[in-house]
Amino acid sequence: MGPTDILPLIDTLAPIVIGVVALGVGGWLIDTRMRIKNGYPLNGSWGQKLYPKVTTDEAERIKLLSQENAQLRAELGSVKDRLATVERIVTDGGYALTHQIEALRELQKN
Repeated sequence: MGPTDILPLIDTLAPIVIGVVALGVGGWLIDTRMRIKNGYPLNGSWGQKLYPKVTTDEAERIKLLSQENAQLRAELGSVKDRLATVERIVTDGGYALTHQIEALRELQKN
């Protein structure tokens, strides 16, 4: 096999090799992007986990947001309890009876 015999083989295999390499790199990029987007740790060259660095400002912000989240959850629980009480009052038969009595009083006044 001479150099002229190898050229057609290279012309045939080069696009295949380039395509496989491009798919591998593209898959790695997509995997890395999805890991970063969803908060998963990145892998180092030897398989070790590389967690994103968190600065003190970010840690303080996370702490404040966690506290605010806890306060809002407590407030939401209180609002749900109050709403349940209002629903119980409105669906109570006595409430409808009171409205009927008031309607009759209005009729008597007219």
